[in-house]
Amino acid sequence: MAWDFSTEPEFQETLDWMREFVDEEILPIEPIAEELTLDQLRAITTPLQAEVQKRGLWAAHLDPELGGQGMGQLKLGLMHEILGRSVYAPSVFGNQAPDSGNAELIAIGATEEQKEKWLWPLLDGKIHSSFSMTEPHVAGSDPTAIICRAERDGDEWVINGEKWFASNADVADIIVLMAVTNPEAQPHRRAGMLIVPKGTPGMTIKHKPGTMSHPQHGPLDGRGGNHCHLLFENARIPADNLIGQPGDGFVLAQKRLGGGRIHHAMRLIGVCHRAFDAMRERLVSRTSHGKRLSEHQMMQDMVAKSAVEIETARLLTLKAAWTMDHSGASNSRAEIAMIKYWSAKVAMNVLDRAIQIYGSLGYTTDLPLEGMYRSARALRIADGADEIHKVTIAKHFLRDAEPVEGWPTEHIPTRREDSLRKFADLIELHTENL
Repeated sequence: MAWDFSTEPEFQETLDWMREFVDEEILPIEPIAEELTLDQLRAITTPLQAEVQKRGLWAAHLDPELGGQGMGQLKLGLMHEILGRSVYAPSVFGNQAPDSGNAELIAIGATEEQKEKWLWPLLDGKIHSSFSMTEPHVAGSDPTAIICRAERDGDEWVINGEKWFASNADVADIIVLMAVTNPEAQPHRRAGMLIVPKGTPGMTIKHKPGTMSHPQHGPLDGRGGNHCHLLFENARIPADNLIGQPGDGFVLAQKRLGGGRIHHAMRLIGVCHRAFDAMRERLVSRTSHGKRLSEHQMMQDMVAKSAVEIETARLLTLKAAWTMDHSGASNSRAEIAMIKYWSAKVAMNVLDRAIQIYGSLGYTTDLPLEGMYRSARALRIADGADEIHKVTIAKHFLRDAEPVEGWPTEHIPTRREDSLRKFADLIELHTENL
């Protein structure tokens, strides 16, 4: 199948505006963000969000009927490459995780009444959400094994169990919960998706662990949530809080993840671009042993490796986005798995080199590199661990491989005999003419 992708001049103008907007209006927030109160931060970001909405770029990941632009994954990927330059950019553009993925899930599976209740407020930024699938005592890479139960009792669902690493759960207005609704069904038809409102009796936050991104504490004063350990003890929600049908949980979860993995990958590439720029600046500014760092071959090796890795990750991701646009998510599983694994690996490599080039300064919080490194590490686990994606890739390429008996297909002595038979007449004719 032929494939290509290019950027129309009109859309390139949009990308150019986004790059300038992010660098000039959003990046300056970072050095003072932790000194600001939540109200002060909102005073800065609210006018920026209004400008994004004015240009029709708010929540662009959604279809037009949902207030988005229906751009497709390729254009969205190019946008997220720019948004990855700042941790604050996604929220200014209305596509921050986990709200963006949850909005897609609700949009796909919800009734009109449910959309009025949860989707539109979520898109308008009036409420925030959490996604809760992982459990503390079940391998996160095997969601068929989840044990948190939701049992129907009249007009209610009764929920019992635990959830782990529920992002933003402590600041969310709603929890999108994946729980077992059909315990006797086939593994991928056992779970459903339910909306659990904040303050539901029986739902408690058991623990808010620190992470590599926030080792000592979570994000400040409500501007982002922790990755929480939740406990459900006979928590009751209305029966109408089920999204889709009982057993639809896995289908809805996959709808949520496909495009999100492309966006994650391109945001990581945006991080890489920023780290690479910092790396190059240092190399042409600093001297060592009588010459600029940029003239030392060890440093040049780091630049070359980083440039190649960033470009291969970028092109691989854009190709995955193009494939998803043209063939759908289900026919793009291998491509999506490749970029989810490879982009995280490249980001860790590039950030590590950038820190190494800056030495002690790179290790300190006086530069953003160490924070980028700590945050990027999560993407080797979140939305599917590296190992799971490698398995998906390997299965894809092995499924149509044909076994042989005896010598391998590339066995040269066997091939020689075949070649002699194939060209016997020509070889004999050539010999006779000598």
